[in-house]
Order: sequence, then structure tokens, then C-alpha cells
Amino acid sequence: MMNKQELCKKIEKIYPDIGTCGIDVDVEFDDENNRWKVKLQKGNKHLDTFLEPGDAELCMGGKQCVSLGLEIRQLKDNIDAENQ
Repeated sequence: MMNKQELCKKIEKIYPDIGTCGIDVDVEFDDENNRWKVKLQKGNKHLDTFLEPGDAELCMGGKQCVSLGLEIRQLKDNIDAENQ
């Protein structure tokens, strides 16, 4: 299984403005739900989503990043909309 640093780096590679424009990203494996929890925060606003382990592993292997990219883009857009 991948570690959280690898997944964070992949997310930052897909969305390089995360971190540099005030949006922080963190991931952790949620043992209770057996999924990766992706957390985005900008100021006092935060949003969470879950990624199935298989989806995250496909992305990390360079085979498919669509689901990860769509989830992160949606979270980022929601945070940006809340802060306007």
C-alpha cells in the first residue's frame, strides 16, 4: 500500500496551485472505511472526500488519475467558491 506522502505529492503534481495559493492538502488512510481521506483546507474552510484504495493505486501507477483528479478539482472549486 502507498503512503500518504506519495499520494500528497501526486495530488500536488496534478494540481500545483494547491499549497501555493493558500489551499493545504492532507491525506490519511481511514481504517474504519478502508479508504483514503483527502482533506483540503483554505483559511477556516475545509472539505473532505474519500478515494477508494484501487483508484488511488491506479493513479499512483500512472494508469488512471481521472477519479482522483475529478475529486480534487471539485473540492478545490468548492473551497474557492466558498471564499469568494
